[in-house]
Amino acid sequence: MKPKRSSARRQLRPAPKARRRTARLVQQAAAVPPVNHSEPYVSVIIPAMNEERTIRGVIAEARGVHSRCEVIVIVNGSADRTAEMASSSGARVISYEQPLGHDAGRSVGAEAAIGEVLLFLDGDFVIPASKLRPFVRAVSEGADIALNGYSGPVRQAMPHPVVLSKHALNLLLGRPDLKGSSMTAVPHALSRRAITVLGSGLLSRPPLAHAAAVTTDLRVQAALTVEVGKLNSIRRKAGGRDPLQQQIVEDHLAAVSLLLERRGHRAGFGDGSRRREIVR
Repeated sequence: MKPKRSSARRQLRPAPKARRRTARLVQQAAAVPPVNHSEPYVSVIIPAMNEERTIRGVIAEARGVHSRCEVIVIVNGSADRTAEMASSSGARVISYEQPLGHDAGRSVGAEAAIGEVLLFLDGDFVIPASKLRPFVRAVSEGADIALNGYSGPVRQAMPHPVVLSKHALNLLLGRPDLKGSSMTAVPHALSRRAITVLGSGLLSRPPLAHAAAVTTDLRVQAALTVEVGKLNSIRRKAGGRDPLQQQIVEDHLAAVSLLLERRGHRAGFGDGSRRREIVR
């Protein structure tokens, strides 16, 4: 008979790979001085809600993107120690007792930021600084908006409505090269010029900001693909549905409406070979 594992032996079993990787990133980034630069070139904006488990690691990696960096954490209705942990890590903390709403923290952070490059992250998963620096570099080299090239899972019989919305919006915008890249996904970076043109308030509705950016003379490009789908924590679902799905899809419909207002009822596309004059 195979002997049962004792509790002591179970405790010695290695941690799951993802957990070990996160712990290693936090340990490696701990050497970065926990202080915001007085004259930052890069402002890292991190909305967070009940992220005490990951926020220190996220901040530590964020500091590695540039030698002149400030980190701003917008604590959005948390019931845990996220604010205290972010503050002890040297970040500037803007805290709200009540939830602001999905992505509202981006607008708050952008309004407070003073850097020339604004890098947007989420507080619930750690991304290595080496994968964040390309977004800052892209903006430094002339891009106004540097997107995550992640397009979401598309090789499915029925892709997720949010994934379909992102691809459809980019096709309508005349940017099929962007595929499913969107300001909805992090990481992404904006230039100071982009903030001036779009306004910080629009960032609370990323699809609208995305459409507004593409329909102006702002330079929008994908900088690097970061597989955030594998890093994102699974959200609790109400009635079997993602509670944010409807809001994000509605924001994409609002983005299409903005596109039609700016480019006409055909969204700027021609009539092709149609001869409407012979139709009765």
